[in-house]
Amino acid sequence: MKEIFNIFSRRKTKLPEKPKIEIDYREKNSLVVSELIALGLEVEVKELKVADYIVGGTAIERKTVSDFIASMKNGRLLRQLEELRQYESMLLIIEGIDEQELYTDSEEVVGMHPNSVRGFLLSILLNYKVPVIFTKNYEDTARFISVLSRKKPKETPLNVTKKFLSMKEQTQYILEGFPGIGPKTAKKLLKKFKTIKNIINAPEEDLKKEIGKKADNLLRIIEQKY
Repeated sequence: MKEIFNIFSRRKTKLPEKPKIEIDYREKNSLVVSELIALGLEVEVKELKVADYIVGGTAIERKTVSDFIASMKNGRLLRQLEELRQYESMLLIIEGIDEQELYTDSEEVVGMHPNSVRGFLLSILLNYKVPVIFTKNYEDTARFISVLSRKKPKETPLNVTKKFLSMKEQTQYILEGFPGIGPKTAKKLLKKFKTIKNIINAPEEDLKKEIGKKADNLLRIIEQKY
C-alpha cells in the first residue's frame, strides 16, 4: 500500500546557526559582551593570543578613548598593532567618542598634544595598515561587531602568536612606560647611557642636557616613594 504523505506532520527544519564571537577572557566583564548576547549572538570567552575579539576571521582590538591614549603613551598599542597584523582582516575600534574627547586644542584635556594624536592615528592607517572605526559607546561597538559577524567569514591563521620582544626591545619598552618618554626619547637615552640603571643613576644635569624638561617627569617617578 502506498504511503500517504501527512501534510500536518511536523517537519524538522534546521535553524540557522547563531554567529559565534570569540572573546578574550579579559573582556568578559565589558558591557560590549552583554550587549552582544542581548543582540542574539553566541559568545565564547577564551584566552586569545592576539586581539580582544575574533569575528569570522577578523581580529578586533577594542580601546576606549582613555585606554587608547594611555596605550599610545606607554607604547603598548604599537606591539598590539604589530600582533594584529598577523591576520589578513583586522580592525581597531576606538570606543566612546560621544563620551570623551579623543583630542582637543587643549593639551591638558588628554595630556597629549592634539597633533601627536593625529600623527599616531595616521601612523596606524598608513604604516600599520590597520583600519580604525570610531564608535559612540559600547552599544555602538556591539552593533558594529554584530553586523560584521553576519558577513562571509574569512580564514583564521593557525599560527597566531604573541610577539616576544628582544632584550633591547624590552629595555626600550620599560623606559617608554615613564611619562613623556616615547620611542624616540627612549632610544636617545639608551644610546647615551646604555642601560636603565645608568639612566636612573645619571646626574640631573646630564639627563636635562639630553632630553630637556622631560627629565623632570622621569626624575619625579624615579624618586617617588611607594
